[in-house]
Amino acid sequence: MSTPEHKYYNAFNLIPQMGPARFSKLFTYFDTMENAWSASAGEYKKAGLEEKVIEKIIQAKKETSPEKELEKLEKEDIKIVTIKDELYPKLLEEIHSAPALLYYKGEIKKDEFTIAIVGSRKFSTYGRQVCSQFARELSQAGLIIISGMALGIDGIAHRECLKLKNRTVAVLGGGINTKSIYPSSNHQVAEEIVSNGGAIVSEYPIGTPPLKQHFPARNRIISGLSLGVLVVESAQSSGTLIIAKFALEQNREVLAIPGSIYSMTSKGSNNLIKLGAKLVTKTGDVLEELNLESAIEIKKAREIIPDNEEEALILENLSPNEPIHIDQLAKTIKINVTAISSLLTLMEIKGKVKNIGGMRYIVTS
Repeated sequence: MSTPEHKYYNAFNLIPQMGPARFSKLFTYFDTMENAWSASAGEYKKAGLEEKVIEKIIQAKKETSPEKELEKLEKEDIKIVTIKDELYPKLLEEIHSAPALLYYKGEIKKDEFTIAIVGSRKFSTYGRQVCSQFARELSQAGLIIISGMALGIDGIAHRECLKLKNRTVAVLGGGINTKSIYPSSNHQVAEEIVSNGGAIVSEYPIGTPPLKQHFPARNRIISGLSLGVLVVESAQSSGTLIIAKFALEQNREVLAIPGSIYSMTSKGSNNLIKLGAKLVTKTGDVLEELNLESAIEIKKAREIIPDNEEEALILENLSPNEPIHIDQLAKTIKINVTAISSLLTLMEIKGKVKNIGGMRYIVTS
């Protein structure tokens, strides 16, 4: 849900020199990002920004309309969540250099059981087989699979979740608008991820191409969103190993599936095991290492189950993040307002939905 502050976060983020550290200086000095946007060069200097960066900001303010830039996002159905928002992912907030904002399509959640599955773009038959198995079984067990929607292991992991109609999250190294998604074969994958309740996310503004230098920063978000990182197959020199490095720095678990000592595509993952990564050969190893066996069972037991068809319709059309007014809900599911009001009252007593004010409802998470 967009807030008045979001357009200023986006406007600042359009300036390439901005990043988590400089955003942090703005947070510290200014009460709001609106005040930061309207500030003078002298105030930026007091906030601790460098002269060259201040010049870029002053120039950008002359050329940028925060309102029009936000409209571009809305036309692409792209939403923003900032580090100051309640919805910002809890795990990501913990890391060093957490992004000040994320752009996303679909649905993101503050707190859930997540694991990153990563590996090489060039994979073996064995790599495809074990990635498919682990992604499928972990998704069925209740974990949300995080990856980078790249060719290779990343794509296999996402597609296994989609086959199950399960949620998965893709983190991109460029803009998430349609024209920026690369390669074009990923357009359909992105659409399916969103339609299955997942999300595609990025810290980069729309129109940003997926440049090589963006991927190390992207990788810190993949590991930052996850409880642990599972390396399926990786060469000795690979971006996958960068993700593993970030995971260690972020105090995340690093797990690796062993491969043949003769395979070039397994040298990196085998070396991770030598250096202390948890060797896993079955899904249970992952759940055990992350201490999730009992936690996932508890979560499944708490899932909201409708008592009748009318409740099922209401739950299908409510979100834990985007409030819906009772009039809109009644129109969508074709139940008159009086009847739906009674149903919602009963469901609120049962703890299934919540009225957040103004007759706007969300499903309880």
